[in-house]
Amino acid sequence: MLIYLAYKGCSIIWVAPVCAALVALLGGIAVTCLMNLHQLKEVLPAFNAGANGSLAAIMNTSCAVGFGAVLKIVPGFAVLKNAMLNMPGSILFSEAVAVNVLSGATGSGSGGMSIALEALGPVYLAKATEIGMNPEWLHRIASIASGGLGTLPHNGAVITLLAVCNCKHKESYADIGVTCCLIPTVVSLLMALVFGLFV
Repeated sequence: MLIYLAYKGCSIIWVAPVCAALVALLGGIAVTCLMNLHQLKEVLPAFNAGANGSLAAIMNTSCAVGFGAVLKIVPGFAVLKNAMLNMPGSILFSEAVAVNVLSGATGSGSGGMSIALEALGPVYLAKATEIGMNPEWLHRIASIASGGLGTLPHNGAVITLLAVCNCKHKESYADIGVTCCLIPTVVSLLMALVFGLFV
């Protein structure tokens, strides 16, 4: 699907939605380079430093995504999936637990949420439709839950953050654990529990 931008009937540009962020970033880089032509000799070293600095973040994220892909095909995943689907109580609470557990296992909030929704999403949606629940509730609970156990110490973003800040887990993870792991986990489970009572 293309987005057609027009101003007073004159066509300006066609941009695919998935490429909009890339176009914006490249445009910003080009404008920055043009505004700093007098420092052109510094551009190549800056690009090299940026590329080198991005390697750790790319590798950490790739490892988490790869681990998540392997997790889906091991026999234990079927056991976990059945346990989540047969959990007593509301489907909101079941979804919050599933997303939290899978985010913690993969070390990635987005990875855990995508695995949970890919494997369990159709079942949750069917159950929500059956009982007349608004699917937006499922989306909101999954989004909040993905920020819980997904930020355990082996999370790629946490490792990258501490590496960039030149800190160690021992001295810095306690604060990250409380604000990014404990509070979102408790809040997502409480919200799921409370909302589930009204369905």
